[in-house]
Amino acid sequence: MRTVISTPDAPAAIGPYSQAVRAGDFIFLSGQLAIDPATSQMVEGDVAAMTRQIFANISAILTAAGSSLEKVVKATVFLVDMGDFATMNAAYAEFFTVNPPARSTIQVARLPRDARIEIEVIALA
Repeated sequence: MRTVISTPDAPAAIGPYSQAVRAGDFIFLSGQLAIDPATSQMVEGDVAAMTRQIFANISAILTAAGSSLEKVVKATVFLVDMGDFATMNAAYAEFFTVNPPARSTIQVARLPRDARIEIEVIALA
């Protein structure tokens, strides 16, 4: 069974994709940018501020799906500049203080809306 997850508490999709899809016991979130859902604008500040906004968006989507950050099993972080890794990592650690999920971090040439960071997760339902 496949169920599309959507919430106004996170940025609307900017293309032909869903915020998340629940398939069986898993929830697959699309990559999230540091967009404030109230303004549809990218947040100002460093990669730490962007990471915190992304996790606010991820948390809102997981809540709408009946899940939470504690149930995240895999995260993928996309950075335009690997020089931002330490800053991202420190902010990321605020959300996973015990038993963090598996994670990959990848440097990419460019992200949608010229974002500096994008994060996607897979969580248990």
